Amino acid sequence: MKRFIILMGNYGSGKTELAMHFALMAPNPAKTLVIDLDMVNTYFRLSDRKKLFADAGIRLITPNFASSHVEMLTVPAEIAAAFALDWDLVVIDLGGDAGAAALGQYKPKLLQAQREGADIQLYNVVNTNRPMAGTPAKLIRLMGDMERKARWNVTGFINNTNMSYETTAEDLESGYEIIKQAAEETGLPVAYTSGKTDVLDAFLAGEHDPKYVGQPLYLEKRMHRDWDTLTKEGV
Repeated sequence: MKRFIILMGNYGSGKTELAMHFALMAPNPAKTLVIDLDMVNTYFRLSDRKKLFADAGIRLITPNFASSHVEMLTVPAEIAAAFALDWDLVVIDLGGDAGAAALGQYKPKLLQAQREGADIQLYNVVNTNRPMAGTPAKLIRLMGDMERKARWNVTGFINNTNMSYETTAEDLESGYEIIKQAAEETGLPVAYTSGKTDVLDAFLAGEHDPKYVGQPLYLEKRMHRDWDTLTKEGV
């Protein structure tokens, strides 16, 4: 059965890392498609890791002009491949409002795929350390705005609260409390809690309602800002 994992959220929530994780953990890379619809964040984008996807045998579709220093991006026609071809898994990194609006035009195709039995999950990736997601009310308001643009409803939360390399278990704990309240108010499940191994293990050692933790996702940091790339990976 075809599966769609669509990741939506505020700037800096970690959607790109999660998109890479879901794609690279797929059991059949040759039947995995990744679509980068981050139409705003030209600094932190899946297209920066084209070689990684190519080496894994995963197809990546990116916005036109991605990584070319041109800021006006357009949605490539190849996105139709997500619906026309026989993929096992399609991972879509929406970015923020612009990416959500880009997805909205494909609502008829998503509905058709759903009628044909596809499993479509639209996850709201939440980093409560970001200003627009620091309270349940802000989180829910932002989610509603993006849902309207995407023309699709969120199916669950991902707690990806972080401070990049300085993330601690206390960050995930803070995110847990805020997302728990948002989940209670909206009736949406918490599908995943994600983080680096040591941080996530420390968080999971505490006492939490499993309903608001979901499935643990252990992430390996693959996206790096320019200085990080230079110092840790080389040019």
